[in-house]
Amino acid sequence: MADIACARPFRKRETWAEKLMWRWLRDRRFSGYKFRRQYPKGVYYLDFFCEEAGLAIELDGSGHGHPDRQSHDAEREQFLTSQGIRVLRFWNSHFRRNAQSIRDTIFEELQRRVPHSLPDYTRPINKQ
Repeated sequence: MADIACARPFRKRETWAEKLMWRWLRDRRFSGYKFRRQYPKGVYYLDFFCEEAGLAIELDGSGHGHPDRQSHDAEREQFLTSQGIRVLRFWNSHFRRNAQSIRDTIFEELQRRVPHSLPDYTRPINKQ
């Protein structure tokens, strides 16, 4: 079983994409949803996980393109799905070029699974 203590080394070796994603997600910055990084689930570590929504976000580098790694990722995703966890996967290269699209995808999936009301500052001002 994966545990929290073993996750520390992963946090110290974050990729540039993981660092940027964590800036978006930490401290409930992403529409009030609580995320954890390198969260242990079974024998796996999830890059980012929102327990409330049952949503995992995975950022994949080029190593995930190899057939043996793809097989491992498929097994992992099957296990997570059996636990009721939805997995969103993004390539680091896509993340670099399409950050806003990825933010939108994450937000839409969170809202689909566990809707939060939008913060007041996003609503139009009613002038009376």
